[in-house]
Amino acid sequence: MLRHVIAHLRRQDWTAVCIELVVVVVGVFIGVQASNWNEQRETDRKAAVFTERLKNDLHTEAWNYEMQVGYNEQVLRNAQRAVDALTGRTPLSDEALLIAAFRATQFNGNSRRRATYDELVSTGEIGLIRDSALRTLAMDVYTLPQIVQIEQHGQESEYRRAFRMAIPYRIQRVLRDKCGDRVVLIGDYRGIATALDYPCTTGLAEDAIASSAAVLRRDANFVKLLQLRITDIATDVDNLTTYFAPYMRGPLQRLIKEKQQ
Repeated sequence: MLRHVIAHLRRQDWTAVCIELVVVVVGVFIGVQASNWNEQRETDRKAAVFTERLKNDLHTEAWNYEMQVGYNEQVLRNAQRAVDALTGRTPLSDEALLIAAFRATQFNGNSRRRATYDELVSTGEIGLIRDSALRTLAMDVYTLPQIVQIEQHGQESEYRRAFRMAIPYRIQRVLRDKCGDRVVLIGDYRGIATALDYPCTTGLAEDAIASSAAVLRRDANFVKLLQLRITDIATDVDNLTTYFAPYMRGPLQRLIKEKQQ
């Protein structure tokens, strides 16, 4: 091409020179446009892939959220049953008291699905999520500390520690096996309602039940610790169902409905 232009210049064939230059300019323009088009197409493909991945992760987070709400409401009910029985407000059998008191110690820790969000943030490609509402929802779900705090409240509960120190391990093991958490598969919303609060019997001997219940009934500290546990759980549930509802629970529920349509 360059030799042709030089030859045309020597002959002062300006028309040919102009044609050659136009061909070069058009070729460069088309090449740049093609490169930009290919780059944009690759960006669009990545954006679609990451958006779908993020939505799938948030579908799991939506279930996790409802699991935390439902599970903690069940723990709360059992804590209230136990404290009402210990204060004489609502009579319970020794076995029913033992079951409620055990369930009041429980907490739920769900596995988070945040790999896509973490990848987008660490690579600086969060802008690939062009839906601003989806991007904001992901940021709220993965950066707000509420879920982590709820798990910490359960793990660090003084009542949980006191119960596990006072009741024989053999009794606790039976309570865990017979009346503990049920496995609820991710996405099973109906199963949440009976993840912990379901009818059960321990099968323990009456004297073993009576002696363990007596430990709870004669130590007034258990009432105080249960009241603290109730206050903490009630606060956590209120936060999940009220404070965080407009910008976390509501959008997550809408995302699930969108998937089901």
